[in-house]
This record gives sequence, C-alpha cells and structure tokens, in this order.
Amino acid sequence: MNKFKFIAVVAASMIAVSAGCSKKQAVISPAIAGSDEALYKEGERLIKKDSEKALVLFRQVMESFPKSFFAQRAMLAIAETYFQQKDEGSLILAAAQYRSFLGLYPTSPSAPLAQYRIGLCSYNKMLKPGRDQTKTTEALAEFKKTISMFPLTEEAKMAREKIRDCENRLAEQLFMIGEHYYKTKAFNPAVSRLNEILVNYPLFPEMDKVYFTLADSHFQAGKFDDAGPYFIKVVTDYPNGKYASKAQKRLKEIEEAKKKPPVPDRAPGPIKK
Repeated sequence: MNKFKFIAVVAASMIAVSAGCSKKQAVISPAIAGSDEALYKEGERLIKKDSEKALVLFRQVMESFPKSFFAQRAMLAIAETYFQQKDEGSLILAAAQYRSFLGLYPTSPSAPLAQYRIGLCSYNKMLKPGRDQTKTTEALAEFKKTISMFPLTEEAKMAREKIRDCENRLAEQLFMIGEHYYKTKAFNPAVSRLNEILVNYPLFPEMDKVYFTLADSHFQAGKFDDAGPYFIKVVTDYPNGKYASKAQKRLKEIEEAKKKPPVPDRAPGPIKK
C-alpha cells in the first residue's frame, strides 16, 4: 500500500469514527430530516458554534440524498470544516475529503478549489529550511497539478504564487547544505548542491550568494577556469550586492595566478646502477 492510499484509508477510518461518536451526541430534528436543503442549511448555520453537529448534518445529507446537489455541497463543506481547524490530523482529513470530492465531482465548479486546498493542506505544515522539506515537496506537486488541471482559474493564479514560495524554500535548503560543504572544504559536494539550485530554481531571489559560493568552491579547489565565469556573473549581474567586491578580488587573484610562469618539471635524477 503506497503512502497516499494509506493516508486515505486512515483518514476514512477517522471520519467514520468521528461520525459515529458525533451521531451519539447529536439528534437530528424530524422537521428537517426529510429535506436535503434543510439539513444542509442547518449545518451551515451551526458550523461556527458547533462544528461536530454541523458535520453530522452534512454527512446525513450525503447518506440520505447521495445524488442531490446539496450532497455535493455537503461533501465540500466537510472538507472545508476540517481544513479550517488547521491541526495536523484535521488537515489529513481535509485532504482526503478533497480528494474524494474530486473523484466524485471532477467537473464541479468547486473542483479547482478542492485541488488547490489539497496543496494548502501540505503547505500549511511546511517546516523552515534546515528541517525536513517533505511537506514542501508535496505542496509543490499539488500546486503544479492545480495549474495543469485548471490553468485559467483564480486557484491556478494563487497556486503560482505558492509555487514560488515552495521553490525558494527548497532552494534555500539546498544552499544551506551546499554552504556547509563549502565551509568544511568538501568542494565537490558543495558544487553539486549549488548546481541543483541553478538548474531547478533559477528564480531564487538570493542567486548572487549561490553564484559566489559556487565560484569560490571552484576557486579554492584550484579550478580557476570553472570559477571565473561565475565570479564575472556576480560582478556584472549584481554590482551593488554584498558579494560583488569579493568576486572582483577573486578575479584579480585568478588573473595574477595565470601570469605566474608554470613550475618546471624536475629533471629526472641519474639512474642508479
């Protein structure tokens, strides 16, 4: 069983358990029990002051009137209710419910919102750079899916903004790793991590520090020809940045090093008989 199926099963179990517990505490009035609209509107009215009873009412709409227009709205309302609670368990339940909604109502006008919210369920649990970025990667994938599935929607526009934030966070994580290798003089792995930023996150807003650290990794490894273009990039593209003067200094050092005559090879000694 893969990760997403496991989460969906757990979430469904939690929904079923919570539904059972809530039904013991909530009694549905006979006056509204026979009307999908009345049940839904009563759930809407109660959502802020008694969310558990509201969830019972929404589920009753889905169970008693599965093909009703209000069943669709009730399913989305359940997801929204969990989403607004914001704790980790509720966000897992919300994401599972949004996925179920998309599966049942893929052409609904609310489908873009459901897909976007799935991304937000991971986005709202992201950790800062330097810590595990699994949720950032999950959120990024779901926001990209929002754009590919619903490209002309307002949700796609919002997803693009969130994608930039996710990518900047992942780029910062890579830089922190690369910088650690750079400071410990492990220049090959430093170069590898910093190159990942250039390839995958070219819009990272602090790219001058990436170029300088990458250039200086090559420089300190004695690879002057590899270092030079990146130092030039820092000087020309970020002339007012804090790395420009450091890069200029390194370029002068490279120029002076290239002017020095090569050290001649030592003549072989006499062959001993």
